[in-house]
Amino acid sequence: MTMLVDRLDSVVRHALARQARRLLVLGLCGAQGSGKSTLAAALSRRLAEAGTAVAMLSLDDLYRTLAEREALARAVHPLLRTRGVPGTHDIMLGLAVIAALERGEAAALPRFDKARDDRMPRADWPHAPAGTQVLVLEGWCVGALPQAPAALAEPVNELERREDAQGLWRGYVNRALAGDYQRLFARIDVLVFLAAPDFATVYDWRKQQEDALRMRVGDDAPGVMADAALARFVQHYERLTRHMLADMPDRADVLVELAEDRCVKRIALREGYK
Repeated sequence: MTMLVDRLDSVVRHALARQARRLLVLGLCGAQGSGKSTLAAALSRRLAEAGTAVAMLSLDDLYRTLAEREALARAVHPLLRTRGVPGTHDIMLGLAVIAALERGEAAALPRFDKARDDRMPRADWPHAPAGTQVLVLEGWCVGALPQAPAALAEPVNELERREDAQGLWRGYVNRALAGDYQRLFARIDVLVFLAAPDFATVYDWRKQQEDALRMRVGDDAPGVMADAALARFVQHYERLTRHMLADMPDRADVLVELAEDRCVKRIALREGYK
């Protein structure tokens, strides 16, 4: 982790030195369990300790409210009640945060309460200070591109076969990703991709997280998923995760290849970031 933070710290400082804009946005993406939240926090601490004004925003904190997702589930497809995929985020909220920071203003940073499955009251949101220089935007699908419509025809798992046989859900998700998400991702100055070895490893990582939560709070605590429920939940993310594993390595400014134990195998920087 220290080696990776060192490398990203250097990348950020070089990017700050050569850009004219007031705000540098570093996008950090990686599948569930890849360690992106931990890395984002460590990098932010490093930058802050060196005197750089930095703020952190997770795509998870832009989730639509429970009421909004329930309305989507009724109007479009029941699977849209489950947060996570494109179409379940309030992207305009994220764009408003970036616009305020670009103007040099302080900005309230949205926060989502996963235990309640709803957005926290605005009074409880932290604030990025005026003059913020770096925004670390992290999330599992940050920087993702939509798939070609023809790629949506065949289901990739049982969830799609049984609960989205006509492709309405995955079609909506893909169209959402092609819309305002691309406006948000276009504002990223440096894109970092934490690449899992394969999707099977992603499931294992997510199960490790769930097992750790179960040991901490007990089997019957709210939000703890049994293995069958977890397997279904992860399938919501499978299509786009597989797409990103194939597409993102050639597009990311910084590619971080991870081993099954999450250790860094290789860091590859695009020309201009070395």
